[in-house]
Amino acid sequence: MSKIDPELKKKLLKESQTPFKGLRKILWIAFSGSAFLGLLVMISKFASGSELQQNNLLIQLAACVLFPTLLFLDRDKD
Repeated sequence: MSKIDPELKKKLLKESQTPFKGLRKILWIAFSGSAFLGLLVMISKFASGSELQQNNLLIQLAACVLFPTLLFLDRDKD
């Protein structure tokens, strides 16, 4: 017989199946915030009359789509 609490055992089993889930969530949130902030800065520069390179804008837009999508896909399925 195991002397481990069933709740602790369940939590440890879940952590072993998806390691570093909390760290990944924090990173996805930080990367998403950075991407949206970068896009905001680019839009404000464009609004002030500066010229934007299309490649940089596409990279920012892709990051604004990719990181929240990864955060959504990394959520608990329960």
